[in-house]
Amino acid sequence: MPKIYLVDVTNRDGVQTSRICLSKLQKTIINTYLDKLGVSQSEFGFPFTNHEINYLNANLELVELGAMKNIKLSGWLRAITQDVEAAFRNVPKLKHMNLSISTSEQMIKNKFQGKLDYKDVLRSMEKSVRLARSMGAETIGVNAEDASRTDMNFLVEFARAAKDVGADRVRYCDTLGYDSPFSIHDRIKEVAEKVKIDLEVHCHNDLGMATGNSIAGAKAALDAGVNVYINTCLNGIGERAGNADLVSVILAVKHAQGIAGKYRLEKVKLNTAWRMCKYASYALGIPIPINQPGIGANAFAHESGIHADGALKDRRNYELYDFRDLGRGEPEKIDTGRQITVGEYSGIKGFRNVYDRLSVQFKDEAEAGEVLELVRYANVHNQKPLVEEELRFIAQYPEIARKIFTMQPGGGE
Repeated sequence: MPKIYLVDVTNRDGVQTSRICLSKLQKTIINTYLDKLGVSQSEFGFPFTNHEINYLNANLELVELGAMKNIKLSGWLRAITQDVEAAFRNVPKLKHMNLSISTSEQMIKNKFQGKLDYKDVLRSMEKSVRLARSMGAETIGVNAEDASRTDMNFLVEFARAAKDVGADRVRYCDTLGYDSPFSIHDRIKEVAEKVKIDLEVHCHNDLGMATGNSIAGAKAALDAGVNVYINTCLNGIGERAGNADLVSVILAVKHAQGIAGKYRLEKVKLNTAWRMCKYASYALGIPIPINQPGIGANAFAHESGIHADGALKDRRNYELYDFRDLGRGEPEKIDTGRQITVGEYSGIKGFRNVYDRLSVQFKDEAEAGEVLELVRYANVHNQKPLVEEELRFIAQYPEIARKIFTMQPGGGE
């Protein structure tokens, strides 16, 4: 039976959102959260981009150390041989990647402007896949950018060519959020039935339908007998109006009528979602909307007398799922007395006080001094106070943290 997998693209597509950014430490913490949740893959960055190199290599070291036990970390590349060569030169241990190229008439005519035609698009994709495989790639996805506006005959031809040269799956990109649940279902069904290759569904929210489109596209692929990989972002961030929200997609698969219980989803631990989404909100500097599914402040709030009475009698009267499933329910404690924090100018005594409260012990003063120096750098790196997850990470993996904080113009260490 085919299965649903999750590919979170917060650290690639999400950070392309205008007016927001994530530090390399914040991206790393998000990767560890995604691993704990059970997401199969994080598209963690651009291996051909110089300022990403140390962060990407450091995160792959964390995988080797067992700090991320299950997740695959994949890079995003343009489907050109120069990017493939640069990726393996910069990040030699990279094993998973998606190669992207535009496929619609709009893009070929008005983005490439005569530099590429349809045959060139196929040729560039095929060369890139062959090269990536020869250089050691274990899994390769091929992205059809603007798939929702691509001629269906060419889309099928593109997917078939990708399969023939050894790609593992094809990413159907609704780049402009143009699809509806009806159109994406029919289009993905046709590709899946004719090509029989696993598919990724990548939906944007320009018309407010990213989650619905993702589920409809996934259903089409599964019913056609192939696995599907739904692309998501934390808290629905992403370019313009955002991408499909990770938690909303999981909730839809688990609870939506006609979907719940009918299709297999990789094993996820949704009880980590509350802390993960709150961390992402802090890191991004974007408040969680009050009506955000599962995570928003009003997701389980009842004021109307009829609703409150019904929810108190049996939560299933007015709640589709239990708040405890998302890791909610514990009271939040806020210190209102003396607070010692750590920053770029912290001294050893205040630093030790903060880590003592976290029950983190150091073997000697030298180790404490080393971690203090890294914590100072981290505050400069993040440009905001560190939170518990970040402080614990730095103490546990100081050498990895040092690499993450290091960037040099021109690339490399």
